[in-house]
Amino acid sequence: MTAGFQLGVIGSLTLSVASSVAIVICNKALISTLGFPFATTLTSWHLMVTFCTLHVAQRMRFFEPKVIDGQTVILFGLLNGTSIGLLNLSLGFNSIGFYQMTKLAIIPFTVMLETIFLKKRFSESIKFSLLILLLGVGIASVTDLKLNLLGSVLSGLAIATTCVGQILTNTIQKRLKVSSTQLLYQSAPYQAAILFATGPFVDHLLTNRSVFAHNYSAPVVGFIVLSCLIAVSVNFSTFLVIGTTSPVTYQVLGHLKTCLVLSFGYTLLHDPFTMRNILGILVAIFGMALYSYFSVRESKKKSAGDPLPVSQMPEKEVEPLMATNDVNGDTKKANGVTHDC
Repeated sequence: MTAGFQLGVIGSLTLSVASSVAIVICNKALISTLGFPFATTLTSWHLMVTFCTLHVAQRMRFFEPKVIDGQTVILFGLLNGTSIGLLNLSLGFNSIGFYQMTKLAIIPFTVMLETIFLKKRFSESIKFSLLILLLGVGIASVTDLKLNLLGSVLSGLAIATTCVGQILTNTIQKRLKVSSTQLLYQSAPYQAAILFATGPFVDHLLTNRSVFAHNYSAPVVGFIVLSCLIAVSVNFSTFLVIGTTSPVTYQVLGHLKTCLVLSFGYTLLHDPFTMRNILGILVAIFGMALYSYFSVRESKKKSAGDPLPVSQMPEKEVEPLMATNDVNGDTKKANGVTHDC
């Protein structure tokens, strides 16, 4: 692994964390202070602005577009768009605690899918570090676990579509040799289209309010524009991280964002914080540190030619939506409300 590639990975991880935390703060103000709860519709606007920004960048020759099989792109875009809508519905029909459990289940489900269908092997060290991480995040963020049939079905579908979508994000980039920018540019219109068509209905179902009847004051419009601009960075960094690392690494990064959101909520916004939150965050950070250590160690040994189990760091074999749904769920956790944004 070259030094330049390592710096690229570190840069993509940093960009993902910084932009995700920024959009959480922005969306928190939009939801809590300004009373704009229309999460799915807002996400469709995020994706439309992302596509328009990339289109301008492409016209200015910042990157070269690459033709991808139309059916592949359409199905991929619709799948990712559907996963965002299902995550929003899962949050709306479940308690926040059960929604957090849904997010935690994405990592083991992704490991299972990659093991079964991609024949990928995960070392015991990697599995142990992931277990510590999930335990810590669970302690910090999971409170109540109220179950209902519809909510459980929606959560199951959300987990399945999210895992498959993120695995495909990585697989398509590796097999078709397309960059994260090229794939996002090709798929964003389809993701935006399905959310733009279904968003108002999903939001009305969750909030009993119409996005078309909302009072769009100057502050609301300003924060919507700001949220859309930050989302360009969020969406770009999501595809970049998944393409240069792996689906599991992206999920680990997502839980780091959750811990940061909880910490920022306490230090900057004075949200309620308990010893349980602190203990959970410390355990989660320890799990992330173990995961990083074992991944780097196995990656170095593998590059040196040792036949070790595949780690979660970038590699040449095939190894997955939009960051918007993760950071939106974190916004909800910080707000204590049940609407994605």
